[in-house]
Amino acid sequence: MARISTTPHHLTCAPSRAARELDLKRSEFELAVNLGLIRTVPDEGGGGRRVPRAEIDRVRSADGFPGALRERVATVGTTEGARLMGVTPTRFTSLARFGLLIPVTFYLNRYRTVVWLYLAEELRQFAAEPSNARLLTGRRTPAEVREGLKAKMDRRPRNWRGRHIGFLLRQAGDDPWARAAAVACLLDPADVADVVPDRHERAQLDRCRPRLPAHGTPGSPAAELAETLMTASEPDEVAWFRADLAHTVATARRHLPPAEAPLTHPSAPEPPGPFRAPAAETLASPDPTPPPGLLSRLLRRGRRPAG
Repeated sequence: MARISTTPHHLTCAPSRAARELDLKRSEFELAVNLGLIRTVPDEGGGGRRVPRAEIDRVRSADGFPGALRERVATVGTTEGARLMGVTPTRFTSLARFGLLIPVTFYLNRYRTVVWLYLAEELRQFAAEPSNARLLTGRRTPAEVREGLKAKMDRRPRNWRGRHIGFLLRQAGDDPWARAAAVACLLDPADVADVVPDRHERAQLDRCRPRLPAHGTPGSPAAELAETLMTASEPDEVAWFRADLAHTVATARRHLPPAEAPLTHPSAPEPPGPFRAPAAETLASPDPTPPPGLLSRLLRRGRRPAG
């Protein structure tokens, strides 16, 4: 079941208060939490997450506060990102669609167009890497990228989901049902029902379901578009999430006390084997986003997925 914080309520503060004390906009604060730069704890009253006063003191005492923290959570869109990398917006979009630049968040503008945002820090690092020079210079986009774009390739939604599951798993901490719910929330409900046929277990997943970014009122075209972006769609991606859901639910089931354990059912398909990233010099790869199982292992080691 959900782990309860042992931090007294008076020694923590609400996220809105923490954001003000850290001189961050609310969106910057939420991104800092997602990236593991600010630690939060569960609210004892079940009201979401809170920030320990000691964590606020730690962040405020860091060198370069608040400018250094703001730089780490600064995001840019296509135009500003292209300027940072010294390329045209068209070249930037091509690299992002091919999957070489991974979005950290998105929003829908008033025309219901998806606007992807990227970490400025990661774009600078990408541009500074000598092995990426041929992607950024030259009059023509590399042939591998051109072929992918001709095939209507767009890995931005998939890469965002791959990154966001890492954020959700970090917030879930060691709670096994919360970790399973984090995986389930990025799958179509039909896939969840197929992998987890026991209704009691699905109810537990719903109770632990993390809050996803809201875009528009429920049922509106904008909300439906956002929901589509947040749901795994490509066959191999769906297979990865289904396998990880089967694995995390099986783990959660083992951790529940026998008296609380819901009815069991035959195990779902085994999760995929370890993901092996392609060599650094290999540009064209099946997909730069590692499977969720690897993301959770990276998070436990304190590493961020490669951008």
